[in-house]
Amino acid sequence: MTQAAPPEVLLSEPEIAKRIEAVAKLIAPRIDDETVAVVLLTGGIWFAADLSRALSRNGRQVRFDALWLSSYRDERASLGRCEVRADLQRPMAGRKALIVDDVFDTGLSLSEAVRLVADAGASEVWTAVFARKPWPEQRAIEPDFVAWEAPARFLVGYGMDDGGAYRGLPYIGAMD
Repeated sequence: MTQAAPPEVLLSEPEIAKRIEAVAKLIAPRIDDETVAVVLLTGGIWFAADLSRALSRNGRQVRFDALWLSSYRDERASLGRCEVRADLQRPMAGRKALIVDDVFDTGLSLSEAVRLVADAGASEVWTAVFARKPWPEQRAIEPDFVAWEAPARFLVGYGMDDGGAYRGLPYIGAMD
């Protein structure tokens, strides 16, 4: 079996940390300590953990919940639909929500998450993604907060994967 070439590093671990601190400074004034941070599983875990600590350093103690949505499975392209594999556990009625995800490309998962959180009664719904990729056509939704404008490449690391592999890389790399 041949060993695949390592991903090309696009964003280092220290650069990721700087971008998270910068986006946390933008988010903190818009939310309160009753805000529920809703991480989109599985890729959003890395960003959500780091962002919640950065928000804490900026005076905000968010609540935490998760949605497990699937639109890729282990494929490199979206299946064009979004399945809910695990729903919200925390009451949302009357609370602000901050939906947190790793990468924004088609917008399908983020749009579905916004719908689900709004339907659960959130008073305001904000969205934050670590990476926003360019897309050839207009998307139904755009994130409120973006830490990094990513290139149109296949990204891995920092929660992003290739068939489940490379999620744990401490940097963001490209596999194309």
